[in-house]
Amino acid sequence: MSFTKSPPAAGDSTAEPPPRTRQPGGHRSVRAAGLLGSLLILLAVLALSIAVGSKQLSLGEVWNALFDPHSADYAVVHDMRLPRTAMGLLAGAALGLAGGVMQALTRNPLADPGLMGINAGSSAAVASAIALLGVGTFDGYIWFAFLGAAVVSVLLYTVGGGRGATPARLALAGAALNATLYSYVSAVMLLDSASLERMRFWTVGSLADAQAGTVMKVAPFVLAGLLLSLALARPLNALALGDDSARALGSRPARIRVGAIVAVTVLCGAATAACGPIVFVGLMVPHMVRALTGPDLRWLLPYCAVLAPVLLLGADVLGRVAARPGELQVGMVTTVLGGPLFLYFVRRRKVARA
Repeated sequence: MSFTKSPPAAGDSTAEPPPRTRQPGGHRSVRAAGLLGSLLILLAVLALSIAVGSKQLSLGEVWNALFDPHSADYAVVHDMRLPRTAMGLLAGAALGLAGGVMQALTRNPLADPGLMGINAGSSAAVASAIALLGVGTFDGYIWFAFLGAAVVSVLLYTVGGGRGATPARLALAGAALNATLYSYVSAVMLLDSASLERMRFWTVGSLADAQAGTVMKVAPFVLAGLLLSLALARPLNALALGDDSARALGSRPARIRVGAIVAVTVLCGAATAACGPIVFVGLMVPHMVRALTGPDLRWLLPYCAVLAPVLLLGADVLGRVAARPGELQVGMVTTVLGGPLFLYFVRRRKVARA
């Protein structure tokens, strides 16, 4: 005679609980410690950006220039390196957050503001403002940068298929928009020599022209985009489960998508208006962070806001040191670093099926 164990009745206190699955990224305390460590790395890179440049200064000379107005290097540190470092911090955080939000919204692990045409939209709008309207200051063309980013964000989502968008369709739509808009920017620069002179460094992405006044003007926009992105972390987590599940959890998918597009527009528009189009930062950082935090945007986005400036400022320091006494623009350095990494991500079967 054999005995079979009958399943426990509903509400039976002797029923065995289901096995608990380990969350990606480890325990909350581990991720919190990792975020603290990332902040320390960011502080170190900020100090490195101030201490190292195309002009060689000793640490003692940099330290004296920070606090002594009569130092011979006071202008180099205060008028050039400090604004440049602050701009790299703001632009890096903006691009990293925009990349994380875009990847969550489009469910495309290869989404990046520079590769999907968002930065190109800002660049095209700014080029038009400079060539056609004579706008030549940050106060003037930041609004055109916002407009261009917003138009391309909506167009990309629409052409890519809206709610039924797939990573492949979004990538193709982004590549087409990117190529078209940058061709337009190149045509504007070639037909207008004055625009070419003003935009030839800006179009490759640069922190070299950062000024304290521009930093103060761009900071509120980046802060607004940062707060909006962090507020969308939980709703975007729900949206990843599907529209029906998101509604069941009390979220409104349409509002979440509109909020995400607004956040990406503000972040990309501000960063592009201030520094020009810089690619691959929004692609590389979320991928690296996801290995530490898992897909939970409540942790992924704060990590992106901290580690993206580390990447951008590190690339900027590398460009200043590698080409002394001149320098390589940071947009060139991130492209050289990001191109092979992008090909690696494309070839990974795991990413292809994401």
